[in-house]
Amino acid sequence: MSGTYLDAARSALGAALEEDDAVVILGEDVAAGGPFGLTKGLAGRVAPGRVRNTPISEGAVAGVGVGLALGGRRPFIDLMFNDFITAASDQLFNHAAKIHYMSGGRYSVPLTVWTVGGAGTRWGAQHSQRLDGWLAQVPGLKVLAPSTPSMAASSVRAALADPDPVVVFADRGLLFQRADLPGDDGSPWWPRVVRPGGELTVVASGLLLHRVLTVVESVGVDAEVIDLQRIAPLDVDLIAESVRKTRRLLLVHEESAQGGLTLSIAARVSQACHASMEAPVLRLTPPPTPIPAAASLEDAYLISDSQIEAAIRNLVTGRQ
Repeated sequence: MSGTYLDAARSALGAALEEDDAVVILGEDVAAGGPFGLTKGLAGRVAPGRVRNTPISEGAVAGVGVGLALGGRRPFIDLMFNDFITAASDQLFNHAAKIHYMSGGRYSVPLTVWTVGGAGTRWGAQHSQRLDGWLAQVPGLKVLAPSTPSMAASSVRAALADPDPVVVFADRGLLFQRADLPGDDGSPWWPRVVRPGGELTVVASGLLLHRVLTVVESVGVDAEVIDLQRIAPLDVDLIAESVRKTRRLLLVHEESAQGGLTLSIAARVSQACHASMEAPVLRLTPPPTPIPAAASLEDAYLISDSQIEAAIRNLVTGRQ
């Protein structure tokens, strides 16, 4: 795909708007393009009201989205920062994710939530988080984390076509990137191998996936690299299959070390592959602290290439 990650997602969203009158977009300033330009130019392509600005109230936006979904629409809501999902959590976690189950399957909530997260831009503790593991704990909520422009487009299309609520998690560090990866023509619903190997398995997503690939090539290790893609419902079958071959697993993720997605993956893979593994699962995450805004402190907080390299060498050779 020739455009950026954001271009690809916008193209998919615009096509869905024009093809299906049930698709509507809600969010702060979305008629003017939204906070990152995702919806730029879309309001003029469809009937008035289908790309609608909202008040600054994430809970209200999510609540209206749930109501529209129950009423036969396919709402796409832009919640700007991943951190702000906390303000919409009751509507998403206790309503959108539960209604299909609580109604005995009579009602569905085809709601798509677009949210951006990730540190590195000096925006501080309330605008830089990744809450993947928190979202993944909610049964009934699906979460996609695309790592390339093509998969961002595929994720938007898949989410809008799905009968259940789907969160599309965009890594802020990728919004203006054009990098492609093997398998970009595949499904966003499953993990994928983007680099085959035999010495160890490395699992990542988003911007860190690309940095892992760069480090692996520079180190010269025969690592198998997996793009997680679907955060929830979590599927570890491909990871377990890879670990049975490589016998080692490194999980690299920007979510805080305290809890999070990597713990769930580590526990499930360790249980499935215990007899095959030659080393404990190694998790590489930032420290369990709020994300700093000061440049020097945020740089120290972020996972560095040298840390990725050291973790790889530690797993393969047993030495830093």
